[in-house]
Amino acid sequence: MKFTADTYWVNRPEDFSISDEKVEIVTQPQTDLWQSTYYNFCHDNAPVLQTKTAEEYFTFTVKTSFSPARRFDQCGIAVYIDSQNWLKASVEYENESISRLGSVVTNNGYSDWATRDIPSSFGEVWYRLSRRGSDFLIECSFDGVNYAQMRICRLVNAGKEIPFGIYACSPENSSFRAIFTNFAVGECVWKEHK
Repeated sequence: MKFTADTYWVNRPEDFSISDEKVEIVTQPQTDLWQSTYYNFCHDNAPVLQTKTAEEYFTFTVKTSFSPARRFDQCGIAVYIDSQNWLKASVEYENESISRLGSVVTNNGYSDWATRDIPSSFGEVWYRLSRRGSDFLIECSFDGVNYAQMRICRLVNAGKEIPFGIYACSPENSSFRAIFTNFAVGECVWKEHK
């Protein structure tokens, strides 16, 4: 991911910094991405920094570092097409013991949430997003070397050109600093199923 004139914000945050090697976002309270399902609310104000590509087969990798302050604080990767169609993957802080490593896929205005519990002591996670057309593979790593599958999903409204990037938010009344480094975009490592 290169930060050029093509890089843009969805919901630009008040406090952030961008360099060639690092992005820092300080979250604002009551920011989130969620649509309708179960909770019956629609939140669409989390800051997302992304770029666009028409490449239908690629892999995007990034390292996140964070010290969450309150429940649901989160930072990770995103493909934000519009308010009704997007995906995100992150660690969402729950309490001092556990957090939720998970992903949300939103198609046509309805979000889902797939998670697994991890210790809250983890303060760094690498994410790897691979695209094959309208299908996506989300993986995570705790050492930047060994990746595990989080989910395979489809964005039904993904066109030939799609946006992708990073996000951070604090759904409750809190704020924390999210740091993103080790950006890489390259050949799709998710091979065709045969």
